Amino acid sequence: MRVEHGGEILILTGTPGAGKTTIATALAALDGAPKVHLHADDFWHFIKHGAIEPYLPEAHRQNGIVLDVLAGAAARYAAGGYLVVVDGIVGPWFLDAFEAVAVPVHYIVLRPPLAVAIERCGARGGDTLSDPGAIAALHTQFADLRTLERHAVATGEDSRDDLLSRVIAAVNSGSYRLAG
Repeated sequence: MRVEHGGEILILTGTPGAGKTTIATALAALDGAPKVHLHADDFWHFIKHGAIEPYLPEAHRQNGIVLDVLAGAAARYAAGGYLVVVDGIVGPWFLDAFEAVAVPVHYIVLRPPLAVAIERCGARGGDTLSDPGAIAALHTQFADLRTLERHAVATGEDSRDDLLSRVIAAVNSGSYRLAG
């Protein structure tokens, strides 16, 4: 497979366990335009002192700064000709920073059934989110995207290669681009 779209940003998002990192990693390794894979979680982990858990209400200001920095980094890479794959939980409530950039931005929400997301997260182990309650809360937030519902891609039983092909087709269609 081959992917072009240099000079553009692809936000690949969804609940924990949706397959974001798996697909982003595979996509970034494909032939075609040069690519950058930005893992959104890293941008929160860069805060070494004074970090507030991003899901807490008092983290609103911090989260805005983190997303501005992430969108700025993605836009700079895209301006250099790279396809930038942003992988992380970037809900509609975080899109303002990306809508302000001067490059095309694709927004794809991977949406597995809740049971699949919980199972995948539980199987990961390590320092990843595995609390079913927190996963269910995030799943609910992505369940109704309102005007962005057309950006959702139902997943669950797809193989990695099948889902990768679906994501590439979605980007190639141009119909997952944000207005901007």
